[in-house]
Amino acid sequence: MFTGIIEDLGVVTKIEKEDDNLHVTIKSSITSELKIDQSVSHNGVCLTVVAINEDEYTVTAIDETIQKSNIGDLSIGAIVNLERAMKLGARLDGHIVQGHVDQVARCTEILEVNGSWVFTFDYDSSIGNITIEKGSITVNGVSLTVVNSKNNSFSVAIIPYTYENTGFKNFKIGDLVNLEFDVIGKYVKRLMDMRN
Repeated sequence: MFTGIIEDLGVVTKIEKEDDNLHVTIKSSITSELKIDQSVSHNGVCLTVVAINEDEYTVTAIDETIQKSNIGDLSIGAIVNLERAMKLGARLDGHIVQGHVDQVARCTEILEVNGSWVFTFDYDSSIGNITIEKGSITVNGVSLTVVNSKNNSFSVAIIPYTYENTGFKNFKIGDLVNLEFDVIGKYVKRLMDMRN
């Protein structure tokens, strides 16, 4: 479980394809605090540390993860939002995030508004995921509040701190991002669908 509060920005240093798996090596300032078999969120995708070498560590993504997320689009030098699993008993500063990407979305608009930014994303609503106004959403692992919720799109407002300390500063129109919809909302929607 995660909170969606980004701890560090990692840099992809190596990508290796093996059968249907993708091994991604990341250079990060938190590497010295990691251990083999530890879960770390990478742009919102929970992946297990499988190797550590000095200030770099490696994780492996399986085919299902590659198909449902933007992990397969990473390249050498890409910046990745990183968060270690939350500690039981610590403050929950973001919201409950599982690290299980539901689907990807495309960035369709970036507006600078008096020192902050508004990012708009379109997603395929036929999959059944929904947003609600002022509800929680995770975009590339970042816990955010939904504004301008529509059937297949939503926006998020980004303060300067979040912009500078996450991958949002590198987003361009057309970029694919990972979405994890609010887990409580997903359960409520599932229960409502079962009643109909």
